[in-house]
Amino acid sequence: MELTVNYLGDVQFEAETRGHKIVCDQPLDNGGADEGMTPPEFLLASLATCAGFYAVQYLNVRKLPSEGLKVVVTAQKVPNPARLDQFVLTIETPTELSEKDVEGVRRSAEKCLVKNTMLMPPSISLTVQAHSAALS
Repeated sequence: MELTVNYLGDVQFEAETRGHKIVCDQPLDNGGADEGMTPPEFLLASLATCAGFYAVQYLNVRKLPSEGLKVVVTAQKVPNPARLDQFVLTIETPTELSEKDVEGVRRSAEKCLVKNTMLMPPSISLTVQAHSAALS
């Protein structure tokens, strides 16, 4: 997987992959124009949409209603180092389910790639490529 982020100015960035683009911004009270989600909000969105994908897969395979499924995710910001913690995912199905299917939806959502990546911290390397100005 590869994604490119370009700086747009002020505190806005645009992320692009496979021809899809999203804008990242900050709220007004943090110097932004509030024209997009913040990086932590994107993290929550990634987690919730991933869990939702697996939940819908389970429901669809069993021919159970999936239209209207909703996933709510919350997290707390904690210091030292600044990060998100105490994530809580709640999957709301559009219809009542048997205990077996509730457990099936839960087990399916547990397979989420984003969730599993967060539970097993990946190695992350960071490099800076400083381009020199063109000589006149």
